[in-house]
Formats: sequence, structure tokens, C-alpha cells
Amino acid sequence: MAKLTHVLGLMAAPLALAACTQTAGGPPPGMTAAQGAAYCTKLTTVYSEYVAGLPTSMGGVGRGGGQSDIDARVAVAQCQDGNTAAGIPVLQRELRNNKVEVPPP
Repeated sequence: MAKLTHVLGLMAAPLALAACTQTAGGPPPGMTAAQGAAYCTKLTTVYSEYVAGLPTSMGGVGRGGGQSDIDARVAVAQCQDGNTAAGIPVLQRELRNNKVEVPPP
């Protein structure tokens, strides 16, 4: 039993170390918090306008034609929480997947 516990501990150590080295949020590398927030707002507006209308409570502008993707909604929520490093890539991907040009930062 002690051997099994030791093996499980060795397996869990790299996972715990990786979790400790990842950031908990904030802007992407090379952007200030204000720049990340502004870019998230820009991406949200473009997504809402050209892909799917997000409710204004989700940061959208209430336009758009289709149903917004759950990943996009989560990304907008992450942006609103200040975790722009997680939200920006998802919104960019969603725009590309929908054949919408991704605006520059």
C-alpha cells in the first residue's frame, strides 16, 4: 500500500508543479491590463456584431444574428473578470472559425 501511495505521489507532483507555474489570469504577455481589457472589448463587439448577438449583460452590444457559442460566452466572462489572457485567444478562434477577420490588438 505504501508503494502505491509513493507512485501516486510521484505521478501527481508534475501536475501540481505545472499548475503552480501557470498564471491565474491577467493580460496576455506584452499587454497591460488596460490594453487587454480594451482588446477583449473590441473582440466581443466584433463577435457580437458579425457572429452572434451577446446579451449586453455578457459584454455584448445586443446585435448579431445567430446563437452565441458557449466558449465565446465563457471567454467574454473571463474578459470581464480580468482574465484576458484566457478570453482573447478563444474569441480570436471563434471569429476565425466563423470566417470573420480578427482585428489587430
